[in-house]
Amino acid sequence: MEIAKLDLSHELIYLRQLPVDVQLASSSAIAKIDEVQPDAIICCGMAESRTTLTVESNASCGQEVIKTSLDLGQLVGGLTGTSISHDAGKFVCEGLYYQVLKYLREQQKNCPCIFVHVPILTPQNLAETVADFSKIIQHMGTRGQ
Repeated sequence: MEIAKLDLSHELIYLRQLPVDVQLASSSAIAKIDEVQPDAIICCGMAESRTTLTVESNASCGQEVIKTSLDLGQLVGGLTGTSISHDAGKFVCEGLYYQVLKYLREQQKNCPCIFVHVPILTPQNLAETVADFSKIIQHMGTRGQ
């Protein structure tokens, strides 16, 4: 994991290899949120069909749509290889994002949360992807304080 190799000014807590099951993945993530009480949350998932980082604006379940509270335009404004997506994928990624956003809203936690889809890393996109993700972490760290 390239991000773990970086010297960042923020403490990062990783929850890796969540089950490919919305309920199990969501339960694990929410339990960790309760345990750690983070200042900010960045959920991630692999997006094999994408070539750059994408930050998801919202997640839906049925007719209900929950949007992130962050200004994503401001977040990605200075990034060279990251865009905003409005389609989290209709699978575990979207289900996890929806459940975490719903939990934060119901618990009235003032904790910014985003979901970032990460492309398959290649020699062509590695440096830009890592640089952008590092800037996202820095931005989230300052928003959560």
